[in-house]
Amino acid sequence: MEMELTALHWIYVVFIALIIGFMVKRRDTTLICIIGIFLLALVATGSLASSISGIFNSFIFAITELMSTILIISIIVAMSTVLTKSGINDVMIAPFAKFIKNPTLAFWVIGIVMMVISWFFWPSPAVALLGAVLLPVALRAGLPALGVAMAMNLFGHGIALSGDFIIQAAPKLTGDAASIPVGDVIAASIPLVITMGVVTTLSAFILLKRDMKLGRIKADNEGFVQDQTMSENLLTLGQKKFFAIFIPIAFLLDVVALSILKLQGGDATALVGGTAVFILLILSLVAHKQQGLEKSTGYLIQGFQFGFKVFGPVIPIAAFFYLGDSGFNQIIGDYLPKTSLGIVNDLGAALAASVPLTKEIAAVTLTGIGAITGLDGSGFSGISLAGSVAKLFGTAIGGGTATLTALGQITAIWVGGGTPPSIKNISCVYRKTQKSTARINSVGPLIIPSAYSR
Repeated sequence: MEMELTALHWIYVVFIALIIGFMVKRRDTTLICIIGIFLLALVATGSLASSISGIFNSFIFAITELMSTILIISIIVAMSTVLTKSGINDVMIAPFAKFIKNPTLAFWVIGIVMMVISWFFWPSPAVALLGAVLLPVALRAGLPALGVAMAMNLFGHGIALSGDFIIQAAPKLTGDAASIPVGDVIAASIPLVITMGVVTTLSAFILLKRDMKLGRIKADNEGFVQDQTMSENLLTLGQKKFFAIFIPIAFLLDVVALSILKLQGGDATALVGGTAVFILLILSLVAHKQQGLEKSTGYLIQGFQFGFKVFGPVIPIAAFFYLGDSGFNQIIGDYLPKTSLGIVNDLGAALAASVPLTKEIAAVTLTGIGAITGLDGSGFSGISLAGSVAKLFGTAIGGGTATLTALGQITAIWVGGGTPPSIKNISCVYRKTQKSTARINSVGPLIIPSAYSR
């Protein structure tokens, strides 16, 4: 049976093309998404009032769907702020400094530690937690500051964030856009994350060693200034040691619980988030004593500011792409044809019937779309597009939606770091000149992952 495509389907296609075009030009897509939502609602309902209301309702729908992700990241950032101010992070990371004896060990130890911490704390807080502690040690061991930045970026904003196995923010966004469970995205991403991680870290390490041997990059302390976010004298050394042991154990118990209880998606996020809330409250009360109640609220406010700053650009984009599936009926109403399975499903079926598609074409297309969404230096704001297109192609070729979704997600997050705006987080750890920092890009856009404010 031939799929019936209406004006709503073609409007959706046109705005997907516009979004991709604006991303190629590295322009913001918020306005385009809002206009797209308005036109879809206007054509569907024929009512100006309903169309204007549809914009607001789509935002409410997107925020509702993303709220658990925004909350977990905000809480983790709030907790990380307490760890940094109290100096617990210094005690927690210091044991790893003993393993840094030469440039090779410095690169891999810093990278692996960054990856593990980023799984639980997200990359940007992880930079603050370990950067100021391990950078001076790495410099003394002979690894250039640029090499430290590369290791932290590759393992944190690349391997850890592109999979996002613990906090599950990235697979939540792409999975929702593709209308598949978060667990399916995570399972499909594991071999892709491993492949990408092995290729990029080895390539970066080989190129770094070559440049060091040729004298192009030197390890020295010139231009290095210690990070200005200094810890306050809030805890005794004994208290810092206790919490430095207690906090990793708490999160390791979470991982065990996730495995034993088979928790995924929202349940996994809730467990990690609840643990972070308890740690935040305990640390605030112990560190600040009588001011603990007020300080805990202040830390939460800082965390929420961070969370909404990151997801502010994501909400309009996600709102538009939610209209491609069941969100259309909930936001605008039942205006699609009776035989419709959703705009994206309809487009996928029509595409399969009119154009011969293969798995190879689908994979190349999703890789290209993922790369385009990362050109703004974020790699995160546009991954809903990758999920939506993955569903379209998965429907057209009869399967593989989870793998295509994971491929688009990983490509977007990694390519996001190949653009200059994405480097500022790592560069501020060691305050090198902008010219020196920009040399991170010499390894290539697919090797340096995103350091967007996450």
